[in-house]
Parts: sequence; C-alpha cells; structure tokens
Amino acid sequence: MTYQQQLNPWVIHKLLPNLNQLTVTRFRRRNDAEAYLKVLRQTQPQSKFAITFDVGQTDYATQAE
Repeated sequence: MTYQQQLNPWVIHKLLPNLNQLTVTRFRRRNDAEAYLKVLRQTQPQSKFAITFDVGQTDYATQAE
C-alpha cells in the first residue's frame, strides 16, 4: 500500500458481476465518501456501490501440521 493510499483509507467500489469490484475513488474522511456515494447513486441508479475502509494487505500466518 502506497503512502497516498494510507492517507485516504475510505474507498468507494463499484460492484460488478461475478463478485468483481472496481475502485472508483478514495477519500480521507468517511463523510466525504458518503457524500460522493450519494451523488453516484443519484447519477447511476442501476449500479451498486459500497464504501470500505482499506487497512492494507495483511499477511496471515499459516499453521504447520
């Protein structure tokens, strides 16, 4: 995750078929993301969007048998 992405953790994704998603834009504050999401839903009522908080990639430890 780049430093710029760390500064803007709130992400709006456009939900696509087959469980795919497209990142639309990133925001520093949640209320800014919610306001932009409201505009997106008004201009594209047939599309589905979601707001997420991006914490970066985490490495999960695997347990050895």
